[in-house]
Amino acid sequence: MKIGELKSGMRNVSVTGKVESVGEPRTVNLKAGGTNTVADARISDETGSIKLSLWGDDINKIQPGDTVSVENGYINTFKGEDSINVGKFGSLKKV
Repeated sequence: MKIGELKSGMRNVSVTGKVESVGEPRTVNLKAGGTNTVADARISDETGSIKLSLWGDDINKIQPGDTVSVENGYINTFKGEDSINVGKFGSLKKV
């Protein structure tokens, strides 16, 4: 699947893209209680770009310039911007 084809609400998404940027990690409060660390990255292919939400250990796995593959991810919209999330059933790998 290509990044340009992704739409909010999609599930079981597999996509490959080049990491354009990785933002600074920040600590957020979770709905279920407790906190976690999250950082926003941007990945792109020839059809477009999308925000990639990196949680916990995934933050240190990638750097700008890497090509990554997200398997079994999902798309959601937060503050009007679509993003791809790995979630607990998905995986993030360097290609």
